[in-house]
Amino acid sequence: MADPTATEQVPAHRVRAILLVVMVAGMVALALSDPVHVAVLQVFEAAKTLMAGHPVLGPLLFVVLSALAAMLAFFSSAVLVPAAVYAWGPLVCTVLLWAGWMLGGLVSYGLAYRFGRPVLKWLAPGKSITRYQRRLREEASFGFVLLFQLALPSEVPGLVLGLAHFPLRTYLLALAIAELPYAAGTTILGASFVSRQFGLLLSLGAVAALTAILLGRVFRRRLGNGSGRAQA
Repeated sequence: MADPTATEQVPAHRVRAILLVVMVAGMVALALSDPVHVAVLQVFEAAKTLMAGHPVLGPLLFVVLSALAAMLAFFSSAVLVPAAVYAWGPLVCTVLLWAGWMLGGLVSYGLAYRFGRPVLKWLAPGKSITRYQRRLREEASFGFVLLFQLALPSEVPGLVLGLAHFPLRTYLLALAIAELPYAAGTTILGASFVSRQFGLLLSLGAVAALTAILLGRVFRRRLGNGSGRAQA
C-alpha cells in the first residue's frame, strides 16, 4: 500500500532549489539595472556605517536573524547576506551566517526535544513528519542524518531529530557539516551580486539548485527503500 504522506512530502525536498532559483533571479534582476544596483549599494553603505558604529550588536543581530531563518520556513536571511558581505567581507559573513544557522538548528532541536509535537504547530505548520520519523527509527546512521540535513529545509531536521531524542552530539556534527557549504555558497552569491559578476551568479545558482534537486532525489530514494523494507 502506498504511503499516504508520500505526495505530501515531495515539495519539501525541492524547497531549497526553488528558493535558490527565486533568490538568484531576484539578484540578477536587481543587478541588471544600473540605477537600482547603485541605489541598493547606497543602502548597503548606510548599513555598513550603522554596523561600524555597533561592532557587537550588528553581528549579533545578524546571527539572531539567521537563526530565525533556520527555524521558520517563511523567513530567509538570504536577503541580508549581500549587505553583510558589503559590511564585513565574505569570510566574516560566512562564519556569522553559519553560526546563526547552527544556533537556529540547535534551538529547533531543543524545543522539539523538550515540548514535543506542539512545537510543530507553530514552527512547521502543515508539515507531516511521520514518514521521516519512521525512517529514522529504521536507520539512524550518521550518513542518513547528514543526507537528511542536506536535502531538506533546515527547519525540518532539527524538529524531527529533537522529537526523536536523537543524540545531540551527532546531530550537531551533521548540522555543522551540512550548513557550512550552504553558508559559503550563499555568501558567494551575495558577493557576486555586490560586484555584479553575472556569470558567477548564474552558474553558482544553477549548480546549487541542481545539487539541491539531486540531494532531494537521493533522499527520497532512501525513504522509499526504507518503506519497502518495512513492508517486506
